[in-house]
Amino acid sequence: MAVPIAILDCDLLLYGRGHRTLDRFKLEDVTDEYLVSTYGFPRQFIYYLVDLLGTNLSRPTQRSRAISPETQILAALGFYTSGSFQTRMGDAIGISQASMSRCVANVTEALVERASQFIHFPEDNASMQQVKDDFYALAGMPGVLGLVDCTHVAIKAPNAEDLSYVNRKGLHSLNCLMVCDARGLLLSAETHWPGSLQDCTVLQQSALRNQFEAGMHKDGWLLGDNCFFLRPWLMTPLHIPETPAEYRYNMAHSATHNVIEQTFWSIRSRFRCLDGSKGTLQYSPEKASHIILACCVLHNIALEHGLDIWSSLTMGQMEQPEEEYEHMESLDSEAFQVRKELLITHFS
Repeated sequence: MAVPIAILDCDLLLYGRGHRTLDRFKLEDVTDEYLVSTYGFPRQFIYYLVDLLGTNLSRPTQRSRAISPETQILAALGFYTSGSFQTRMGDAIGISQASMSRCVANVTEALVERASQFIHFPEDNASMQQVKDDFYALAGMPGVLGLVDCTHVAIKAPNAEDLSYVNRKGLHSLNCLMVCDARGLLLSAETHWPGSLQDCTVLQQSALRNQFEAGMHKDGWLLGDNCFFLRPWLMTPLHIPETPAEYRYNMAHSATHNVIEQTFWSIRSRFRCLDGSKGTLQYSPEKASHIILACCVLHNIALEHGLDIWSSLTMGQMEQPEEEYEHMESLDSEAFQVRKELLITHFS
């Protein structure tokens, strides 16, 4: 005997047919100030995302009250920038927490699908030279293709037995390897590495390392701190500088590399779901990794639209690096020679 199954609409049960949802809500009815304070971004940016992601978010559904792409994007932005599914955001959007969770999932996957479109190294010589010129203008460090570093994002414990995500502070996290340019635009983002892995191990196993070892990015190098090994394509500071040239090199390196710390601060300040202020990301490592990557995509899109959070917040509030690291000694003679020539040519 067939048993009839009733499909319940959570939004209909919670709010009723007369509830005013964002499917009937027009962006033109509110100010940019309201949109920025509630969803983190102004009207034109939201319109751009609707055009960009609308096809993905309009997939066929068996639900009689499919949520519009505009509503899904506002729901996701509200979560990314506040880190909360709670009453305030639900009331503002007019959908249930369950529906909001689905919206976040849909928008996240749509953004992840476009990650390679917005996060990549320059693809032509002129653009790559501009990256080098921008870095040189900061502190006189030549040949820089990008700044590399790792940052941890807290997640819920996958299970009691899995310790691979427990970092040095005893917390569960993902260790995210990123590269940025002089503006803070992300050129690479690998957000899936378990928190137990040291930064040098993450880089050693990364797609980024494979690209540079294969010679995909030539005539320059990344800058990284001393938690990484010195490589011909990765310049690190001298552990104990002795000569004036070595001191000048270290000062230029530090001033330049500081941009990626500012970038991490900028991303966490804009996307509060990543900063831990509302708790850890309550998702599996895979889903949490996708949320982080989606925020990275939005970060780059925001910079391309002139929405630079560095200029809108006080940089004096920037957090310091998350943890101390062990100085890594390199035995790469070619890398030592590259750094030596750099010292002689540009800092002596």
